[in-house]
Amino acid sequence: MSEFAEEIIKDAVDRMHGAVEHAQGEFGSVRTGRATPALVEKIRVDYYGTEVPLQQLAGFSVPEARMLIVQPYDKSSLGDIERARIGAASAGGLAPVEVPAVRAGGAEGGAG
Repeated sequence: MSEFAEEIIKDAVDRMHGAVEHAQGEFGSVRTGRATPALVEKIRVDYYGTEVPLQQLAGFSVPEARMLIVQPYDKSSLGDIERARIGAASAGGLAPVEVPAVRAGGAEGGAG
């Protein structure tokens, strides 16, 4: 095989590995009825005029299967985090996020 063909194949393989890694990261946030930090960690937050991923501003814990707790490293960023997210109001410096249960049959309401 020529050197040019080998370079093309190597480039294609590198791109395919990158695509697979990206897809795995995206599938990590697919809802399964369980709370997971992957659901919110990439949400962009306007923090002092700069858009940053939530994972840079807060830690996450999952105290129960359907509850995710967002705990800001800097308590003053809690308001920014609340504005960036849908739902949850803060409680004692934490921002709880309840993950709804997945219904049987998915979003269509059943296989009927």
